[in-house]
Amino acid sequence: MSLLVEQVDRLALVEDLGRPGHRALGVPPSGAADRTTLRALNRLLGNDPGAAAVETLLGGLRLQVEAPVTVAVGGAPCVVTVDDQQVGLGLPVALAAGQTLTLGAASAGLRTYLAVRGGVAESVDVPTVLGSLSSDPTSGLGPAPLRPGVRLEVGRPAGAVAVDRHVAPFALPTTGLTLGATWGPRADWLTDASRDRLDGAWTVSADTDRVGVRLDGPALDRSRDDQLPSEGVVRGCVQVPPDGRPIVFLADHPTTGGYPVVAVLDPAETDLLAQLTPGTDVRLRLRPSRLAGIS
Repeated sequence: MSLLVEQVDRLALVEDLGRPGHRALGVPPSGAADRTTLRALNRLLGNDPGAAAVETLLGGLRLQVEAPVTVAVGGAPCVVTVDDQQVGLGLPVALAAGQTLTLGAASAGLRTYLAVRGGVAESVDVPTVLGSLSSDPTSGLGPAPLRPGVRLEVGRPAGAVAVDRHVAPFALPTTGLTLGATWGPRADWLTDASRDRLDGAWTVSADTDRVGVRLDGPALDRSRDDQLPSEGVVRGCVQVPPDGRPIVFLADHPTTGGYPVVAVLDPAETDLLAQLTPGTDVRLRLRPSRLAGIS
């Protein structure tokens, strides 16, 4: 079974849950930017939670169905059509050979996911690299971004389709959007006033990609000016570069960094952050951390 890519409007990548365990080699984990949606769609289709799917940036994808397959679309909402007939989001949709599946432009959020029953499988166009099918366009690891002519092979499903469930599309809260976090190991590198500012209101910057999201707001001041040796970083780390504008790391983050990590977002919150469009107002809510020695 396969799907033939006919059109990609912006960026479409094959992503699973990434390739953890290779940080010593300088290899980032990568994987889906919004893992919550990927897992939910896979449960819906009877796949393993980490089965590979297609992640699109702002929607915009057309595929030709070459053999019968069942799919589901979730994440950033968009109009989904099969041969110009609109179908529902977050529901299993059975496709017949010869039909055309189209994802329109996203109307909210950033990333729309197309999952297939059986998952996207390893193939010539989608090779396994270090145990994962995930694409990391920043480092060049994994499959290349999808382009017209690429065939997506489909694997074997692990279980039954959950016909009594659906996956709700991403819905941005209109007010009171708060991201939970914990103080990081270098929180004491900020002044007391800057720690108070970090635990407050911010705006998602236009400077955002799969590596990380910069937050706009009052510049944060450091309490010390010495150079910090590079240290290991993980998804969700909040780094403060010299300009004082914090950066939150996402899926394709580097494995080390030389700026102080002053906080770490909760794992599920990074999935939400990966869907937030530039200009979205958010509030960070920091919890105490024994590691940081801050309460």
